[in-house]
Amino acid sequence: MKILQINTSGRSAGASSTRLADTVTARLMERNPDATLALRDLASHPHPVLDEAALGALFTPAEQRSPEQAARVALDEALIAQVQAADVIVLGVPMYNFGNSVQLKAFIDAIAKAGITFRYTEAGPEGLIKGKKVYVALARGGKYRDTPTDSQVPYLKTVLGFLGMTDVEFIYAEGLAMGAESAEKAFADADATINALIA
Repeated sequence: MKILQINTSGRSAGASSTRLADTVTARLMERNPDATLALRDLASHPHPVLDEAALGALFTPAEQRSPEQAARVALDEALIAQVQAADVIVLGVPMYNFGNSVQLKAFIDAIAKAGITFRYTEAGPEGLIKGKKVYVALARGGKYRDTPTDSQVPYLKTVLGFLGMTDVEFIYAEGLAMGAESAEKAFADADATINALIA
């Protein structure tokens, strides 16, 4: 088993979402002693955002790209290859201002490539990143699960499914900013969920 853990917090240390993702990965490694782990921390090693320069590089034919454009495209290609090689993907996902972090958006923009990770057919779009198990570890200060204020889970279900990743488990730690007792319960509930999922 090849595990890819991607931490999408803006903090490289002390992030609650990373703590949850670490727990998921640890359980997977315990259950699969021969598993290998690739870890990508988008706080300490941020992936560049999809800006004008990146778009220019992506829409320039490969043989016409400048060295700078080729280097920019290679960053996305390396991340795509890492995702394609993984059997299990663990995402540590914080909530920032009711949405996802810029780090997570940069990751998604990097791997969503027409003709490579999805394609359009006469029957509609088809995701090409198939056969993956995905665990999404969500850390939130308040409680948003199954409410209209949760924009993260519907978005992630949509975009991951669009890319072909439909076997997705969501793990919640909510109410982390609502006092020590609430935070302790949130992590305990999340640990119980993780143990049940990875039995």
